[in-house]
Amino acid sequence: MTSDPRRVLLSGASGLVGLALVRALATHRIQSFLLVRGQTKHSGELHWDPSSSHPVENLETLENIDAAIHLSGANLYAHRWTAAYKHEIRESRIATTRALVNVFRQMKKPPRTFLCASATGIYGDRGDEVLSEDSPSGTGFIADVCRDWEAEAARAAEIGVQVTHLRFGPVLTPDGGALKAMLPFFRLGLGGKIASGRQWLSWIASSDMVRSILHLLQNPAAVHGPVNLVTPHPVTNAEFTRSLAHQLHRPAILPVPAFALRAAFGEIADDTLLTSTRVVPQRLLQSGFKFELPSIDAALAALL
Repeated sequence: MTSDPRRVLLSGASGLVGLALVRALATHRIQSFLLVRGQTKHSGELHWDPSSSHPVENLETLENIDAAIHLSGANLYAHRWTAAYKHEIRESRIATTRALVNVFRQMKKPPRTFLCASATGIYGDRGDEVLSEDSPSGTGFIADVCRDWEAEAARAAEIGVQVTHLRFGPVLTPDGGALKAMLPFFRLGLGGKIASGRQWLSWIASSDMVRSILHLLQNPAAVHGPVNLVTPHPVTNAEFTRSLAHQLHRPAILPVPAFALRAAFGEIADDTLLTSTRVVPQRLLQSGFKFELPSIDAALAALL
């Protein structure tokens, strides 16, 4: 049995996932309160300062919210991974999560449920191994960040808040992210597989991503803890490349060698672009969630 929450607190609403989710909440007539760091411009926006001991000044506004969703985090691909930017990647996720949990502690009545972003990068580079939420975490910078990120979010359980870790795979949408960056090259016939093409890609279509988050909001008793937000049908990089080229009616015969990626992107290439992570959404499926676009061919056809 499902029931929509009436009031939801959301951080990171200006990002790719956040913008889509705000629209979906409005469609479902769910009132959203958006945490913003700068000056508030619209009703429903609340200024917050994660570096402050009291991140939100007017806590009364947040009393009686049903759920909170935390999506903040610096873009992994915005800069080369210098020591300074790796620190920013960590702090933008872990420190802001710590601040939001502290807000919950200061509230008279904290939210019943807390959905905090994480990523399938927590599993690291695992080759052909099939990975569910019960699989152990892996190694590498992103895996370490995700582990610490989830540990920080889990602190909310100490005050009775039910915590769900949203382990996002790459979200496919022509409006942003990896697919938007690839499209110009593939439309010119300049696309191709990355390195061997054998590495696994665990993805989700943007529409199913939004629907899965709404499903988790509506069914807090059915599924919580780590939840993989990915399709049931991961593909290899070579399979993804072929499908995208087919949808665009273009060849894809120019492979990108690993050394070129390392030269162009540095450490980020080995920790993201060249990793193989074959993840399945075991808990979503067990909870009864139905994907509308489970296959890569159907998803790309719908998106493009």
